[in-house]
Amino acid sequence: MPHLTTRVAIVGAGPAGLLLGWSLHQAGIDFVLVENRDREYVLGRIRAGVLEQGSVETLERLGVGAGVHANGMVHNGIYLQYSGERHHVDFNELLGRTVTIYGQQAVVHDLVEAHDGAGTPVFYDANDVAVHELTGSPSLTFEHDGQHYTVNADFIVGADGFHGVCRQSVPADALQVFEREYPFAWLGILADVAPSTDELIYALHDDGFAMHSMRSHTVSRLYVQVDPADDIASWPDARIWDALHTRLAVPGWSLDEGPITEKSILPMRSFVVSTLQYGSLFLVGDAGHIVPPTGAKGLNSAMSDVTQLSAALVAHYAGADVLLEAYSDTALSRQWKVQQFSQWMTDLLHKRPATDAAGAFDYRSQLGRLDYVTHSTEAKRSLAEQYTGLRLDA
Repeated sequence: MPHLTTRVAIVGAGPAGLLLGWSLHQAGIDFVLVENRDREYVLGRIRAGVLEQGSVETLERLGVGAGVHANGMVHNGIYLQYSGERHHVDFNELLGRTVTIYGQQAVVHDLVEAHDGAGTPVFYDANDVAVHELTGSPSLTFEHDGQHYTVNADFIVGADGFHGVCRQSVPADALQVFEREYPFAWLGILADVAPSTDELIYALHDDGFAMHSMRSHTVSRLYVQVDPADDIASWPDARIWDALHTRLAVPGWSLDEGPITEKSILPMRSFVVSTLQYGSLFLVGDAGHIVPPTGAKGLNSAMSDVTQLSAALVAHYAGADVLLEAYSDTALSRQWKVQQFSQWMTDLLHKRPATDAAGAFDYRSQLGRLDYVTHSTEAKRSLAEQYTGLRLDA
């Protein structure tokens, strides 16, 4: 039975786990990273595609920003659309900041390539992953290629997502959960067609929300609001395109269609735990919090956690524990600001179900809020500041 000793054991090779491992490697701190999916699955997962400016700067600082610079699409702002009119919110003009369209799949590819090149200890396709003695001498056990491994570590980091083993290993009385489910979902598609817009369009229509995003110069990502109980089979391609044409329509603009290569329905929820630390266990990313996708904060929130935890671990091994002791409070303070922004964007841009008695009032109130946001410099600056990313000390 292989027995390993390291400083930090990381569970989960999504972008958070891979980024933390790479950051620790760059700082000369030993780690072991364990993932229950195989390498091909990790590389194939398609997720969010908007990077805050701070996230791009983090990748650059850690030497894994070449892909972003070569293939990322820098956007100066977004469009907000309502009542058949489209309004531009120019982040660069308001704040001198931008966002970059670069898919999570591409970020993961860049990080996997970096780890492969450095020969770091990343175990894919691990089975029976478990964490032990979180308030004593922590360890991680798993099975890989028919062998049972035990990893003794100073700290364990749960980067294993909402369904992972790490958060579930914390006693129920030590962790309070705050969550909210939304009465709508996104039907998202990938289409092999060049984007019909230069920047993201967020639209509120009488029929509900729609969004035009992109993955590259040749692939478009589009969404329409649907009921969470909808069956994807009831949405043939023609119906999806009809909904998108209707909800995104403005005079003088047209939406180009292309072959749909992927479609799925994504329920929307907000989820935050009361602490990101239990004994020697620290949580990052979806293991500790989830946001609805409207504000494009999921990947960026995970990267923010990693940036803060990495700095705290580096300081710890240099003899200072202030940052590590404050990690959970600091990360959650920022996270709750991100949560309120994502909730605000979601409530602003989605139409309540017809069965909601207050829906008609709410819809007209939403139009009033959008009119205010798009015509108030102060409101646009607030939107720009939050969308491009709060400072880590904010």
